[in-house]
Amino acid sequence: MSEATAETAPTEFAVSKDGTRIAFERSGSGPLLVLVDGALCFREFGPARGVSAQLVDRFTVVIYDRRGRGESGDTHPYAPQREFEDLAAVIEAAGGDASVMGQSSGAGIVYRAAASGVPMRKLIGYEAPWVGLRTAKDGTARDYLGELRALVARGENGKAVGYFMVKMVGGPFFLPLMMRLMPKVWKQLQATATTLPYDAEVMGAQFEPPLDELARITVPSLVLCGGKSPDAMKAAQQTVAATIPGAQHRILPGQTHQVSASALAPVLAEFFSG
Repeated sequence: MSEATAETAPTEFAVSKDGTRIAFERSGSGPLLVLVDGALCFREFGPARGVSAQLVDRFTVVIYDRRGRGESGDTHPYAPQREFEDLAAVIEAAGGDASVMGQSSGAGIVYRAAASGVPMRKLIGYEAPWVGLRTAKDGTARDYLGELRALVARGENGKAVGYFMVKMVGGPFFLPLMMRLMPKVWKQLQATATTLPYDAEVMGAQFEPPLDELARITVPSLVLCGGKSPDAMKAAQQTVAATIPGAQHRILPGQTHQVSASALAPVLAEFFSG
């Protein structure tokens, strides 16, 4: 959930390359900054609006519903390239010449979009979860994406959320149980569970960093990580920063994957204004 609530701006729509309508809103004034959310999040349920509230005095901040969420459409078949095209469409509809920041799998989208040529001035990624997925007991790669798709296809959205949080991302086993104790939150999570395979495809079959793509990024980049995040997450961000030519790397003390908007915003303002 967002840490702070910005005044809700009117909904606008961009049209992606495949014709999908992508809902977005903009607030504030100044240089254009687009925020990209991670898994299960959209404008009304996620960190972007809280981060936006911290930056609208210095930037024109755009937040949007990724495809299949909120007020955005969901044209099939899905491919990660569609998400890159969605981001490009939002940037163009908002006026172009934007800096971009993504969190979690949203960071994966931003990095891969930049590598594919989506124009942006600068980019920041916070903890793209390229932490690797556990293998089966016999050492073979497990078909996590296939199992996740099967749960969604059967309409078992709650199980899909738990599977993604625990089996795939490595969260504690009790995390889905805690979410169920918050009925409004759990309802939102189940509603967006159908898009979880999208995030898994963005991150790749085994959640390993796409080194060839990262090496093609020419945009000035800042790779962020929380000081209290697991060692695997920290190592992943070091790999990302070392692979993107000229990228900067910074650790935010005391932060985890659920980074505070108040801790994140000053770093964004400094990098994007510099």
